[in-house]
Amino acid sequence: MIDLTSRQIQILKAVIEEYLETAEPVGSDTLDKKYNLGVSPATIRNEMAYLSDQNYLKQPHTSAGRIPTSTALKLYVKELMNKKTMTVADEVSVKERIWENKNDLDALLQESANVLADRTKAIGIAFTTDDRHAFHSGYSHLLNFPEFEDLEVVRTVLSLLEETRQLETIFNLGGAEEIVHVVFGEDLGNHHLDPISIMFTDFICDNRHCSLGVIGSSRLNYQQVFPMLEYFHELIGGIVTTKQG
Repeated sequence: MIDLTSRQIQILKAVIEEYLETAEPVGSDTLDKKYNLGVSPATIRNEMAYLSDQNYLKQPHTSAGRIPTSTALKLYVKELMNKKTMTVADEVSVKERIWENKNDLDALLQESANVLADRTKAIGIAFTTDDRHAFHSGYSHLLNFPEFEDLEVVRTVLSLLEETRQLETIFNLGGAEEIVHVVFGEDLGNHHLDPISIMFTDFICDNRHCSLGVIGSSRLNYQQVFPMLEYFHELIGGIVTTKQG
């Protein structure tokens, strides 16, 4: 576990969840009024300063509050987030949309990307590493996020979808021990990609290595996307097993 006190973790989680909801820098007064942290605004400010020193928070403007770094968001997704599960009704709905394509891998991946785009309001993407074939859907969803008001950011993201070698590099960043992976734009070496995150899962289909996920704002609804990708991982794995068996 990270080397933070329980109070620092509580404050960090509050900052992250407030930022995910509002897209605005978070100040100590907001945390004091909105969250039951049980400490004074001065204590909250001191702890936020410490979290900034430890690279969990950053200050976008001199007079602004703080926003979480990619380090903090990774920690949130892996350890702090209250994970949800899909309802049975949602699982059935997803399965019904993609099941008719179970014997055609390309059609299956395209429809899975379509479903993810529809449900997450982000870009749904599927990728086969062996032949570098990408399937994507939902580009217009980017325009719903204030982070993508900068046209250069949008242009860079859309270009990324055509750069299959870069997509391959990104999808290779996932750890083998995890079912769902998350990569943040801050870690990709292009400041125009700083506002994005990529959440994905991977599996073997017909001896082809496949990745499936979403590309969107770094304020993705991780609680929604995480269980959805877990379900796709299990569902498509089951389809492949049935097909090969």
